[in-house]
Amino acid sequence: MATTNDLKNGMVLNLDGQLWQVIWFQHHKPGKGGAVVRSKLKNVESGKTVDKTFNADVKVEVANVDKRTMQYLYNDGTSYVFMDTGTFDQVEISPEIVGDAANFLLENQEAIVASNDGRVLYIELPASVELEVTYTEPGLQGDRSTGGTKPATVETGATVMVPLFITTGERIKVDTRDSSYLGRVTS
Repeated sequence: MATTNDLKNGMVLNLDGQLWQVIWFQHHKPGKGGAVVRSKLKNVESGKTVDKTFNADVKVEVANVDKRTMQYLYNDGTSYVFMDTGTFDQVEISPEIVGDAANFLLENQEAIVASNDGRVLYIELPASVELEVTYTEPGLQGDRSTGGTKPATVETGATVMVPLFITTGERIKVDTRDSSYLGRVTS
């Protein structure tokens, strides 16, 4: 048990039997009345985001979330197989839990797998990954005042919007949170 004054970003709470991850929180002391804690919580299983306000010093139950670094091995068609780098145990994770992270998973890449009571909750990828562009149209410079973008397919099959000067075969850095182009990778 913890109090609402102990909240931190990324903490997972057990509220009414559901697991909620703290995305954002703020302590607020209005001119009248007691202090409150405003928070934005994301449901770990459904992905739904809600705003919730707690009174200060209210006890909340913190969920025991085990985060382990695991290596992605392969996709067998029905699930994604990860291996614990410490114990070499293999875990099969369903595509629903992997979600959009599948767009940036390469074999032998490390990711953080979060679980609660033996049940996998979600996958955390690094903030950015380096991927090779497998196909993109040639960029044509035209009459525009700002730089343009074009779609590019990367080695995982995902599509990323890149600047016009990027060509097939180049390696680029991609933000895994919003699929945005971050820059070229120089060897």
